[in-house]
Amino acid sequence: MTTSQDQLDKQTLTEHLAELRSCLIISLGAVAVGFAVAYSFIRPIADWFFRPLVRVLPPGRTLIFISYQEGFFFI
Repeated sequence: MTTSQDQLDKQTLTEHLAELRSCLIISLGAVAVGFAVAYSFIRPIADWFFRPLVRVLPPGRTLIFISYQEGFFFI
């Protein structure tokens, strides 16, 4: 009976690289799916994130963004 360590020791370099490629593709796919899910809920996430700051703002004031790219995160 061979263990997984024995199987890893017997793999060639190209087999190791193929396994690494498949793991990277799965990881990038998971990150892309996670990003898509999180981006679809951006408004509730932003509301939750900014709620403590908005509570302490004086009446009639709103949040401002001081650089161009900051506003694009919460459009």
